[in-house]
Amino acid sequence: MLLWIAVGLAGGAGALVRFGLDALVGERLGSGFPWGTLAVNLSGAFALGVIAGAAVHGHALTVAGTGLLGSYTTFSTWMLESQRLGEDGQPWLLVANLALSLVAGLAAVALGRAL
Repeated sequence: MLLWIAVGLAGGAGALVRFGLDALVGERLGSGFPWGTLAVNLSGAFALGVIAGAAVHGHALTVAGTGLLGSYTTFSTWMLESQRLGEDGQPWLLVANLALSLVAGLAAVALGRAL
């Protein structure tokens, strides 16, 4: 039961931090491109790489990886924002969002693991 509570609390914290960072980045860089979601997902990929590289396992991995970072990062928002770019007639931004997120996300995980 304690693990479930820890995952829930970490998930709540991750969601709040995501909301804050997304809003801060979006406010500074504008809304023409989903910069906030990109910043959240890349920093989350980096953090998960650090956790994996540090060989965190067991309940600590469940709380940090699933609870905190699982709620911090967002695949669904990334896909929705990508789809909206296409709907808005911005196919190049759609492709850039998909490609940049994938390539930079893989690089962020690799860098995190290496550290």
